[in-house]
Amino acid sequence: MYDPLSPNRDLETLRKDARNIFSAGIDAVKADQSIYRNCRIENSELIIGDLCFDLTRFENLHVIGTGKATAQMAMAMENLLGDHLTSGLITVKYGHTASLEKIRTIEAGHPVPDENGRRGAAAILDLANSAGASDLIICLLSGGGSALLPLPAEPVSLIEKQETIRCLLNCGASIGEINAIRKHISAIKGGQLARRAYPAPIVSLILSDVIGDRLDVIASGPTVTDPSRYIDCLEIIDKYRLSGALPRNVMRRLEQGASGRLPETPKTGDPLLSKSCNRIIGNNESALAAAREKAQSLGYATLILSSMIGGDTHEAARLHVSVAKEIRRTGNPLSPPACILSGGETTVQVTGKGLGGRNQEFGLVSALELDDLEGVVVLSGGTDGTDGPTDAAGVVVGTDTIRKGRSKGMDPIIFLKNNDTYHFFAETGELLMTGPTGTNVMDLRIMLIG
Repeated sequence: MYDPLSPNRDLETLRKDARNIFSAGIDAVKADQSIYRNCRIENSELIIGDLCFDLTRFENLHVIGTGKATAQMAMAMENLLGDHLTSGLITVKYGHTASLEKIRTIEAGHPVPDENGRRGAAAILDLANSAGASDLIICLLSGGGSALLPLPAEPVSLIEKQETIRCLLNCGASIGEINAIRKHISAIKGGQLARRAYPAPIVSLILSDVIGDRLDVIASGPTVTDPSRYIDCLEIIDKYRLSGALPRNVMRRLEQGASGRLPETPKTGDPLLSKSCNRIIGNNESALAAAREKAQSLGYATLILSSMIGGDTHEAARLHVSVAKEIRRTGNPLSPPACILSGGETTVQVTGKGLGGRNQEFGLVSALELDDLEGVVVLSGGTDGTDGPTDAAGVVVGTDTIRKGRSKGMDPIIFLKNNDTYHFFAETGELLMTGPTGTNVMDLRIMLIG
């Protein structure tokens, strides 16, 4: 019988506990609840933290936005604003929708942008551009917004932007590096949406999916100033040796910008962003705190390793398992039963032709490193419910994973080299399937030592 407080925890118990801890972290940062916790209406005033707007003074109130969790945010805003809301438009990933009345939804491609996303971005920019000083714009942003708000700047085409994003995703570039280039081949990112909304005040409510909650990186910062420059983009391209792989028009635009022949994205002090306010309403730290509370309630000594784990997925996995080995050997930094939590977002350099994602890669590398231990489980999952281009959020692996795979005739090293972790875990039955979660605050990793 399953006893969550038993000191003797077999792998089945550890797996159940890991899933429960993950669910607790997700529940703490649900997009709709994040809106309700941070926004309220009192006597026709919209109060958002330290901001207060008398809605009777505005002729129109528009809601715009983009991201995987934005539909749930929009549903909460519709409920909150009621008749004060004039209209709205959001772009979301296919399938990540909600039942909305006044706010129009356009489903679009992620992580590679598509024509639906381009049409949605153009319509959002038109709506913002049409607003005046007597209008109020609420902008809802969540992870995935960079891909879901594609509006290529001349002379770049959507097809060329798609090819650029594929190259950047496959080379192992960080999200900050990818978004620096996105902003400089875009007509809406990097503060340009807020610039076009001026003189209308625009308030952005943001679910953070980036390390350190950098506003200029989340959804490529459409409503904040941009510290990156064209020259930075060329340095990133040199770093990953992509100059020969990227479309000619992309390289032409970046080179023209670096030479001063194109205007830069908005920088600090730009007066056209003076009416733009930005507030974080949920992040990875909040999810980790809730996960820690749940783990402790289940009887685990718990440590949050970091909410800022980035870099190479394989290296991160080996680091996490080394902590488990230390706990097993010395009881440091915690004595079993122990729970190690971390968050962030790592990267994978894709060289194979298989199917998978960073969390599944993290899981398979962890399983290989765990093969000589007993009684350890690792869950790695995307808080949005999708890991890379798959329908899995991630995986829940244990010290029996490699034995399971080999018993089915699978060589884990071959699957790893082909970046085909999805099919490996489909056979072992260890995929973490949640469906769209209604939030997006990067990844959660849960390591339980029984």
